[in-house]
Amino acid sequence: MIVASDFIPFKYSSSIEKGVFKWSAPSNIALVKYWGKKEHQIPANPSISFTLNNCKTITELSFEKKSVASDEFSFNLLFEGQPKEDFKPKIQKFFERVVVYLPFLKDYHFMIDTQNTFPHSSGIASSASGMSALAMNLMSLEKSLNSEMTDDYFYQKASFLARLGSGSACRSIKGKIVEWGNHAEISGSSDLFGVEFPNTVHSSFQNYQDTILLVDKGEKQVSSTVGHDLMHDHPFAERRFEQAHENLSKIKSILEDGNLEDFIKIVESEALTLHAMMMTSMPYFILMKPNTLEIINKIWKFRSETQIPVCFTLDAGANVHVLYPESVSEAVLQFIKDELVGYCQNRQYICDVIGNGVEQLK
Repeated sequence: MIVASDFIPFKYSSSIEKGVFKWSAPSNIALVKYWGKKEHQIPANPSISFTLNNCKTITELSFEKKSVASDEFSFNLLFEGQPKEDFKPKIQKFFERVVVYLPFLKDYHFMIDTQNTFPHSSGIASSASGMSALAMNLMSLEKSLNSEMTDDYFYQKASFLARLGSGSACRSIKGKIVEWGNHAEISGSSDLFGVEFPNTVHSSFQNYQDTILLVDKGEKQVSSTVGHDLMHDHPFAERRFEQAHENLSKIKSILEDGNLEDFIKIVESEALTLHAMMMTSMPYFILMKPNTLEIINKIWKFRSETQIPVCFTLDAGANVHVLYPESVSEAVLQFIKDELVGYCQNRQYICDVIGNGVEQLK
């Protein structure tokens, strides 16, 4: 079994004075939700997600060796071409968490230049894509210092590092469907990093579509970090963690056999359970908006009337992810345009599809 100390390098075989790397990393949408964590970003329950394709972060990392040794981290940050001071504390905290695994961090000055392909203020969580893109760049630098590094180790450690920046970021590294967290039925699963779903996926889930309805683009009144922490004393926490294990077992079989009816039941139940945990914590809070509920009811009505296998899921916010097979995309997109966009802020929505994970850019 792999443990965290396996990612601490013994020594480096090469040196590099300066350079630049550039990676894109996607967001992801969980089917079985992760909600609640232990120390060191360890999940309280396993989760599984679709990796997205179009909603991603592109990060360029320039680095140059310091002329004078220093025990401080040195970096500048640009977001979409402009200095972004309010992002810097999160990067500082990330560096502090990972420096034991990347001991070269204090040897260089870094310029982090990052941008999203989706509007930053859209209400789509960018921490997963942002932290996974940064982790890939840092691993590219470490691979330059250790040319013997295997590809398996490279991607596994990148997922491990991304998790320390944002838990769900470990699911954005590699694979169309990624599982994170120890689970008895998922080969190679770990609390330390995400793993590509190891089994054959039914053709029904190839090119699965995700249209994201931007219901509310404002900042959440409760951060995900606070929400996770509220699970520590939650009256229903233990049963929820058991339920996540059970639902992951079920969705594993569903992804293999292509049962869309059962897929819909699990995915929608998981979305509502996530928000039920928020509404029953102390203090309690509601992140759904009235238009979120209007959209859900419209989807239920449309599915009942047409028998088209379209469903919704939610992250920790008000936006609605509409999930459906590629084979019904024409009918579902027409339904979205006719009946759902009116509930979106400024009628905005984003069409996405299952993707393959990170990509190095020139």
